[in-house]
Amino acid sequence: MVAYVIFLRESPIHTPAEMAEYQRKGQLNPRDPKMIPLAVYGPQITLEGEAPDGAVILQFPTVEDAKAWYNGPYKETALHRQAAADYRGFIIEGYQP
Repeated sequence: MVAYVIFLRESPIHTPAEMAEYQRKGQLNPRDPKMIPLAVYGPQITLEGEAPDGAVILQFPTVEDAKAWYNGPYKETALHRQAAADYRGFIIEGYQP
């Protein structure tokens, strides 16, 4: 069943050098062919509660594929993103009636 990786940036970037390193390393890693970026820091319309500073939604064929991507080469790169700003990240399984 389809799975989504969601990252919510809770506040503005506080360490730009770390974000620059995250972006540099991200460009060096080949993109996982199973990943489909659905939303990457696009404009938001807040419906309820406080909006995050930014949001990313990535689609994978399965939860296992999402975990494999996150725990693969990306995991080391993610340390720079986490040092650059406050984030929440999670995997949610898609709905199938």
